[in-house]
Amino acid sequence: MSSIPKIVILGAGYGGILTAQRLQKALNYNEADVTLVNRHEYHYFTTHLHMPAAGTDSIEHTRVSISKLIDEFKIDLVKSSVQEIRTQQKKVILEDGTLSYDYLVIALGGEPETFGIPGLDKYALTIRSINSVRLIREHIEYQFAKYKNENNAQEHINFVVGGAGFSGIEFVAELADRIPALCKEYDVDPSMVNIYNVEAAPTALPGFAPELVEHAMTVLTKKGVTFKIGVAIKECLPNGVILATGEEIKASTIVWTGGIRGNRLIEAAGFEAMRGRVKVDEYLRVPGHENIFIIGDGSLMINPEGRPYPPTAQIAMQQGECCAFNLVAAIRSQQPKKFAFSNKGTVASLGKGQGIAVVGDKKYRGWTAAQLKKVVDMRYLFIIGGIPLVLKKGRFF
Repeated sequence: MSSIPKIVILGAGYGGILTAQRLQKALNYNEADVTLVNRHEYHYFTTHLHMPAAGTDSIEHTRVSISKLIDEFKIDLVKSSVQEIRTQQKKVILEDGTLSYDYLVIALGGEPETFGIPGLDKYALTIRSINSVRLIREHIEYQFAKYKNENNAQEHINFVVGGAGFSGIEFVAELADRIPALCKEYDVDPSMVNIYNVEAAPTALPGFAPELVEHAMTVLTKKGVTFKIGVAIKECLPNGVILATGEEIKASTIVWTGGIRGNRLIEAAGFEAMRGRVKVDEYLRVPGHENIFIIGDGSLMINPEGRPYPPTAQIAMQQGECCAFNLVAAIRSQQPKKFAFSNKGTVASLGKGQGIAVVGDKKYRGWTAAQLKKVVDMRYLFIIGGIPLVLKKGRFF
């Protein structure tokens, strides 16, 4: 081990970027070498991706250059893809080189979980990255163009969204808002367009109070969304889906938002994992590896009620801050602190001017909830980039 410990952070999502930012503030000069590895030169806001995917917002509003968020005199930024994690050798194999580490932070984010549904990984689109969002947007516009050029084939303007959690609900809301403009542009009768939201669980938006779920479904039904709740997708086809009931929905666009698992590199590294997620200890460390931390979608932590915390941006951010504290404590031979999640509230967008929210014991809906969503988004922008980033990327109207 060199005299200066090496910290390697894999991934610049919500958890990774907060870890890097807190380290650069806390560490003294030459106290540690910190390297941040990310596939792209930008950090993107996963919770915003449903908007550019539907075409209701610009992709540029959902990302910011990492170089504007970190001090590159204190943090080395390496643009590369991780190929392998070798814990015995304390090395990370990249597509174009190798990094050695003394402390490793795995913040690689999640991957779509298809639950073994045939055809889903091959035919369904997913909202997981800037590139996937760009593909969905262009695909939707292309289907409207094909509808007018292929004898008005209905499947081109049928849309199936699998999953009615946050991502699914927020995406169908934005898509429903976009449909009128697309119909006008491509001269399509809006009454011919169908948006189906399919959810295997007995309710949409798990975690919200029933009255807020009912409000959300009422709002979206009025916007033209058809819900199929308590019905699983049995198979995904090139031109539609077959439901567990036997019903077949013809559609050229299937977007899957029904589940997230941890990164497969975590399992390949030999850690004991469940769907790519490792049950970390109270300090966010991998059991048996006190120098390796996992945060974000790859970590599994149990809440006081005995259930796993959901993999949200809010928890990843708080893990990032705690992880940085514990890394500094390890380097200085000080006592680490236990991770304790502080729930700041939950907000879901239902499209323009609509939303539902829970903050403390208070419930909000409609315009008020929509404004709370903007406040939450701008708070995050302020945390990572201060007022300049809020002014540049914030949504004020």
